[in-house]
Amino acid sequence: MTTVLGIETSCDETSAAVVDDGRLVRSNVITSQVDLHRKYGGVVPEIASRAHLECLDVIIAEALETARCRPSEVDALAVTNRPGLVGALLIGVTAAKTLSWAWSKPLTGVDHIRAHAVSAALELGKPPWPAVALVASGGHTSLYLVRSYTDVEVLGRTTDDAAGEAFDKVAAILGLAYPGGPEIERLARTGDPHAVDFPRTMLGPDSLDFSFSGVKTAVLYHVHGCGRTTGGLERLGPQNKADIAASFQQVVIDVLVRKAMLAARQTRCSTITLGGGVAANRTLRDALAAACAERRYTFFATPPAYCTDNAAMIAALGCHQLRAGHAAALDLDACASAR
Repeated sequence: MTTVLGIETSCDETSAAVVDDGRLVRSNVITSQVDLHRKYGGVVPEIASRAHLECLDVIIAEALETARCRPSEVDALAVTNRPGLVGALLIGVTAAKTLSWAWSKPLTGVDHIRAHAVSAALELGKPPWPAVALVASGGHTSLYLVRSYTDVEVLGRTTDDAAGEAFDKVAAILGLAYPGGPEIERLARTGDPHAVDFPRTMLGPDSLDFSFSGVKTAVLYHVHGCGRTTGGLERLGPQNKADIAASFQQVVIDVLVRKAMLAARQTRCSTITLGGGVAANRTLRDALAAACAERRYTFFATPPAYCTDNAAMIAALGCHQLRAGHAAALDLDACASAR
């Protein structure tokens, strides 16, 4: 058995977890900074970095205590070192390197988007690979072909706004609270998803890339008028807002599902997985499950507890990386961009 302590500080969640054999989660402690950033309508990098610095030691200690795991029983450390806010990443990377040196344990750096891509395997008895993995989050929307934990090929990425970013921006247009994803989903439950015909940007018949800036702008002009960015919100009643939220959400989900089905056809892969923060959206999960059932594909969605940024998925992928010989030296650095 291999026990890995994972650390995640890529954005505004501080997390530490203990995972056995890349699958069995013994603890997964997460603290969110949403309340710190809400009044700014988004994540402030300097505030995020300071918040990680203030609480990471406590989070690591709690993860070990919850797992009833002593430092001597930890076999290795895994830390998110890309992509994300560099200042935030450096807090986690520095902590992991310090513990690696102090405890004489091996270390590996993890790309947290690729961790999202394999997160549907957490707690499964058997890994579902090969699979097309759809990752939809606040900063990234990507499709991957996952052949194994360490053989992950990028099939497509967003060319502008990620799905979660579009949810946050549309929520702001409608005067909803931050973070916008849960607010849009809540409001959409009482709306008509066909009330407004917003554009669905596909970027060509064979493209696996994503673009959500167009639908975001379409919502902006629908609310305020063509070429305007203010002045229209006060004319909308509660049902108008609900219809706009539902119609926008439906567009994003339609594009995500269509691209995932196209990726499955192009790769001749009959298993699809879903991960990332937007994967917590119940309407998306249901739509993708239905599309897979119609085509007799196998579908696995990441458990909601592991959809947002978390250290369990970092520890899990880190375990498999270490088994494949992908250890890092103590000069491991943070990187803002994805591979």
